[in-house]
Amino acid sequence: MQSLTVQPLIVSQSRAAYPLIREVVPTVDFKTWSRFVRRTANPRFANRSGIMVALIESRPYPSGLVAYKRDEDLRYGNVLTADHFIAFDLLDRQPIASALIAAMESMGRDLGCDTIRWNLHHKAAGVASHLLSVGHQLGGTVLYKPVGNDETRPAPEA
Repeated sequence: MQSLTVQPLIVSQSRAAYPLIREVVPTVDFKTWSRFVRRTANPRFANRSGIMVALIESRPYPSGLVAYKRDEDLRYGNVLTADHFIAFDLLDRQPIASALIAAMESMGRDLGCDTIRWNLHHKAAGVASHLLSVGHQLGGTVLYKPVGNDETRPAPEA
């Protein structure tokens, strides 16, 4: 594989990263995604939240993405929560996934986190097995139930 780097997403990359986020959140429209990027990927708050992208040298678009936020948890202490993880390549996703995982582990240490929590989309079974193979553990089950009045927001996919 060609040279692979992981770096923070900048707002001007929103459109290039949009097809990736649609893989894990198929119902998100570009306007909502753009608003999420502006809020989440603000470099002033990189110690609290952001979006990391994996870039392959010769490609003009990201090949992987993960959003993160720093939280506190009574059981796990300072937690780096990773959401919307996607590694995409037609031939071999493993190097992209490995690079994003390593970047999140490094970021967790740099931000003084005790734990990384991965919220994986139901299509990410391969990523879950990879995470388990590099020392991550199952920590519970996450269940969702919409309770708001916004009928336009779809329920999480099963």
